[in-house]
Amino acid sequence: MKKTVLIIIALTCLQFMACNSKVEKLSKQADTAINQVLDSYNCVGLAVAVVSENKIAYSNEFGLKNIETREKISKDDLFRIASISKTFTSAAIMQLCEQGKFNLNDDIGDALGYSVRNPNFPNVKITYGMLLSHTSSLSDAEGYFDYDILKPETNPNYENAYWNYAPGEKYNYCNLGFNLLGALVEIHSGLRFDVYIRQNLLIPLGITDAGFNIDSLENSKFVKIYTRQDSVWIESADAYKSRSAEMENYTLGKNTVLFSPTGGMKISAVNLAKWMLCRMNYGSLNNVKIIDEETSKLMFTPVEPTNGTSSYGLGIMVSKDLIEGDTLTGHTGSAYGLTSAMFFNPAEKFGVVMITNGSSPKNGQDKIIPDVINAMYKVFHNK
Repeated sequence: MKKTVLIIIALTCLQFMACNSKVEKLSKQADTAINQVLDSYNCVGLAVAVVSENKIAYSNEFGLKNIETREKISKDDLFRIASISKTFTSAAIMQLCEQGKFNLNDDIGDALGYSVRNPNFPNVKITYGMLLSHTSSLSDAEGYFDYDILKPETNPNYENAYWNYAPGEKYNYCNLGFNLLGALVEIHSGLRFDVYIRQNLLIPLGITDAGFNIDSLENSKFVKIYTRQDSVWIESADAYKSRSAEMENYTLGKNTVLFSPTGGMKISAVNLAKWMLCRMNYGSLNNVKIIDEETSKLMFTPVEPTNGTSSYGLGIMVSKDLIEGDTLTGHTGSAYGLTSAMFFNPAEKFGVVMITNGSSPKNGQDKIIPDVINAMYKVFHNK
């Protein structure tokens, strides 16, 4: 009996050692692959996380968090992720839709309390679904951090905030639309936007060190973001600008842009990979359901093609041009000098998160997103 137990223990130890050896081997291969990619780019820093076989299989950080101090990026450091933030805002909207607060085909003006109509097509309503899919005919030409630009009584050039085609007719990427969705989250939930996201999306998934409210996070963890100007890296200080003074007279549905629902999430690469796992599994993670599977599949369904290889669903992209012969779902982000991406294949349970805080490719073309994704695909998908 004792001999049998010892054999079982020995076999278990061997399996554990073999598993650890495999993990270490793949991690080394991934490190090598990323460093080869970085040789083609002049990056300040880069964080990567990979999901393989439905779990986080790899994460690592490369380069600097702060050029002046030469501090390196660590696992728990927070990046602003730009437009990947839209995947959080859209999930919040779909939660409220599931609760029966509104229908996707409802006129957004009914909830906002003022008319939002394209002056060229005044009889065509603009709906929640149109905002989510960037088919609303709204334009960022007048900016997207002030809702008053949509009102003729406060903006004499309000017509410029609309394209000259009917709502629902065409796709045109629009940040203003997602800032409006943030206001609608507040109106329908009765909670401030950042609070709603934290209570209903982040905390249920065990993500506590992230959010849209910069003043609720530890600023020492922020990875500084840089742009390249005349061969010199310049810090983009506005990426982490405090909003505390502006929030003293906060009004739900009116001041939501302070959190930038279109691009203001701050999160680590590893926690973003947890969010990716939830979306990859159609809205659920570790027996916690954020949105229904049917809702997730609806969001992943393209509404309007943007070009021959990419399309957009409800707050999320579908791309056929990142990995040859494969279709990935997710989102990109770009602002202040950062480049970010979160893409995954739900069927294969594979996905990649990457965030850089400043890059300047040597060849003049910024292909760092597909380069990183393909490098990780070759290591972990074809292992």
